[in-house]
Amino acid sequence: MYPDPVSETNARILIESLRTFGGSMTTMPVLCLVPAMGKDVSPTFRDVCQTNAVRVTSFAMPVEAVRFPLAADVAGAAHAENKARDAYDLLVWLGANTIVFQEPRHFLIPDHAILGYCPVHHTNIGSLIDDVLDPFWSLIYQVCKVPEERVFPMKTHVDGKTLRPYFNASSLVSRPDRGLFASWRDIFFNTYQQQNFKKFYEQDERYAIFMHQAILSGIILAMFELNEMAKLPPTYNYPLHLWQDDITVSRPRKLHDLVTARHEVFYRDPNWRNKMPEGDNFKDWLVQRTK
Repeated sequence: MYPDPVSETNARILIESLRTFGGSMTTMPVLCLVPAMGKDVSPTFRDVCQTNAVRVTSFAMPVEAVRFPLAADVAGAAHAENKARDAYDLLVWLGANTIVFQEPRHFLIPDHAILGYCPVHHTNIGSLIDDVLDPFWSLIYQVCKVPEERVFPMKTHVDGKTLRPYFNASSLVSRPDRGLFASWRDIFFNTYQQQNFKKFYEQDERYAIFMHQAILSGIILAMFELNEMAKLPPTYNYPLHLWQDDITVSRPRKLHDLVTARHEVFYRDPNWRNKMPEGDNFKDWLVQRTK
C-alpha cells in the first residue's frame, strides 16, 4: 500500500474485515508493506494497525521504478517473502483493496501444493488458449523460460474466456521458502525496461499496467508443475467492480456469499450503498471505515 488516504482506507477495510469476519483466521499475523518513498503513513492509520496487531514495515525499491505501474507490488511481495521465509510455512499475499467476508480457510492450501492462486478477472491483455501465441506473450515466455508443456487452459473469473495461464497478482498463497516472489522481483526488474517490452507499452498502456502480472504468470509456469498448484474457489478475490458484467454461474447474489473480494474504491461513488448487493448492517460497517 502507499502512504495516502485512499490506500490507507483500503488497507483499514482489509485489516478490520479480516479481524472481524475471518473466523479462526482473525488472529493471523498481518504485515502491512509500504514502499520507502520519503513519506510515512498517517498517525491515524498507525493507530488502526496498532489496535489490530498489524505490523507496518517499509521496503526499498529501485528509484527509477517508483513511477512504473505496480512495480511496488513486486518489490513488496519479495520483501514479505523474505520476512516470512524462516518463520512461516505459508504466506498470503493480498492487494490492499481486498475485503474479507468470512473465514478464508482455503488459504490453508493442501500439503502437496506450493501455490494457491486465482485467475485474472477478465481477459484484458491475456492470451486466448486457442489463438496463436502473440509477440508479447512469446517474449514473456522467453524471458521467464516457460516450458511449453506446462501451459494449460485457465478460465477467467468474470468474462468466461479460456486463456493461457494468467494469474491474478493480488491474491496468492505461497510457500515462502520456495522463493517465488524473489524470482518475480528479479525477473521483473531485469526486464521491464527492455526496449522489446517498451514498444508494447507505447502501443497500449495496459501492457505497462499489467506487466507485473504477465511476468508473474511466466515465473509460476517456469517454477511449478500444475499438480503443485491449488486453484482457490471463485468466492475468493471476486471483483466487486465487475459484478454487473459477470456472465458466469458463480455470480453472487449478495456479498456474504463470497469469502474475499476486490474493489476499485467503491466508496468514492456517492450512490455505492444503492449499488452494493448486501444488507444495511454490513454497509453501515463499511461506512464507519470509510469516513
